[in-house]
Amino acid sequence: MSVDSPERPLRVLITNNTLAARAGSELYARDIALSLLRLGHLPVLYSPILGAVAEELEKETIPVVDDLDKLAIPPDIIHGQHHHETMTAALRFPDRPAIYVCHGWLPWEERPPVFPTIQRYVAVDDLCRERLLTTEGIDAAKVTTIYNFADMERFRERPPLPDRPKSALIFSNYAPVVHDEIRAACQSVGIERIDLVGGAVGNVTSRPEDLLPQYDVVFAKGRSAIEALACGCAVVVADYSRFAGLVTMKTLDHLRRFNFGVRTLQNVLTRDALRLELEQYSADDAHAVSRTMRAEAQLSQAAIRYVDLYREVLSNWDAARDAPSVEATMGYATRYLRWLAPTIKDRHGVEHYARKLAQEIPALREIDQKLSARLTSTEQRNSALSRQVVETTVQLSACQESLANLEREAAATSARLVEREAERAGLAAAAEEASRQLGRRDRELSTLANRNADLSARLAALENELSTLRREMADATATLSLRDREIASIKASRAWRTVQSYGRLKQKIWIR
Repeated sequence: MSVDSPERPLRVLITNNTLAARAGSELYARDIALSLLRLGHLPVLYSPILGAVAEELEKETIPVVDDLDKLAIPPDIIHGQHHHETMTAALRFPDRPAIYVCHGWLPWEERPPVFPTIQRYVAVDDLCRERLLTTEGIDAAKVTTIYNFADMERFRERPPLPDRPKSALIFSNYAPVVHDEIRAACQSVGIERIDLVGGAVGNVTSRPEDLLPQYDVVFAKGRSAIEALACGCAVVVADYSRFAGLVTMKTLDHLRRFNFGVRTLQNVLTRDALRLELEQYSADDAHAVSRTMRAEAQLSQAAIRYVDLYREVLSNWDAARDAPSVEATMGYATRYLRWLAPTIKDRHGVEHYARKLAQEIPALREIDQKLSARLTSTEQRNSALSRQVVETTVQLSACQESLANLEREAAATSARLVEREAERAGLAAAAEEASRQLGRRDRELSTLANRNADLSARLAALENELSTLRREMADATATLSLRDREIASIKASRAWRTVQSYGRLKQKIWIR
C-alpha cells in the first residue's frame, strides 16, 4: 500500500490493553484518535477489553473493535500501545509498518516489543526514553520523544487564582482516602475544603474539564497534573505516599520532561514537607506555569507530530518495499512468545490456586461460623465469671471495711479498760488514805467491777464477731480462688485453643 499524497487521509490502527476505565493510556489513545479525526484521518481502535472509553469513541463516530478480523481492510499504519495488543496487530497485519508508544517505566504492559515491522519507538517522557534505549534490540536512531499533552480546547483557563488558596482536590485513581498528611498540611495553610475524586473511591468523573477549575490547588501526577495545569490550578505533583512538590516556573521544565511522574516522586509525604511546598503558592507563578503549558503541551501539536511521523514511516516503508520475510517475522514472534510464556503460565497457576481457594471457602466459612459461635459462648461465660469476680471483690471489700471498723472499736474498748484500771488503782490509794471512806469506796469498787464484767462480756462478744468476720473473709478468699481456677481451666480448654488456631488460620489465609 503506497502513500499517494501527503494530503491523503491515513487509516491508523491504535491499540491499547483496555478501552474501559478512564485511565492514562486509555484517554491518551482517545485524545489522539479524536485529534486524528479532526485532522481528516481515519482512526480505528483495537482492544480486547471494551467499556466506557470505547463507547465514548463510538459516539464520536470512531470505529472500535475487540477482534482484528472485523477489519475488512488493513490499516496504513499501526499506532501501538502496550506490547500484547501491539504484537497482536503486527502479526495480524505483517505487511504494515508500526510505531510503538511507551507510556511507563514500570508496568508490565509497557514493555517495548522488538519486531521488524515496528519502525519507530515513541517515548512520552525522558524516563520512557530511557526504557526504550535500554531495551535490547531497539536501535537508538528509531527512538523519538513526544511529550505528554492536554486538549486545550477542552481544558479552558479558570478565573484568576485567589491570593491565598481556599480549596484543594486530590485527583487520583489510586488514593482510597484523603491522606492525613495532606489534610494536615492543607489545614495548616488555611485550606479547609479538601475533596477526593478518582477510581479508588468510585467517583470517576467523565468531565474533568468542569471539575478542575473549581479548585485552587490540585494534587495529581501524570496527565492529570498536565490537565490541572492547563486549567490554571496550582499543582502539587503527588501520589498517595510520595510527592515531587509544587509546580513552579523553576521546576516546570524538569517535571514535564519526566511527565510529572514516578521519577519525580522522590519525597516522602509528610505534613511539614507539604506545608513548605504549599507556602510557596503564588497565583502569579501558577498563571505563568499554566500559560507555558498551554503553549507547549497542546494535543493538536502532538497529533500533528504523530501524523508527520506516520508519513515519514510510510514513506520509508514504501520506498524500501521490502517487508520482512515470513521466516524473520516468525523468528521475532517466537522470541516474543517465549518471553510471554512464563507470565501466562504463572497466571494459569494463580487462577488454578484461586479456584482451589474458592472451593475451600464454603468449608472455611462453616468452620468460621462454628468457631465464632463457640467464641461467643466462651466470651459470654467469661463475662459472667468476670461479673461474679467483681461482685465477690465488692463483698470482700465490704467485709474488710467492717473488720476495720470492729478493730477500731476493739482498740477504743481496750483504751477504756486501761482507763478503768487506772481509776481502780486510784480508788485503792484513796482507800488507804481515807479509811473512813472505805465503805463507800468498796461500794463504788463493786459497781466498777460490775461495769468491768459488762465490758468484758461485750469484749468477748466483739471477739466472737471478729472471728466470724474472719471466717467469712476466708470463705470469700476461697471463692475468689475458685473463680481464678475456673478462668485458668477455660484458657486451658480445647475451645480456647480452637479460637487461637482459628486466628492463625485467618492470618495465613489473608497472607496468601
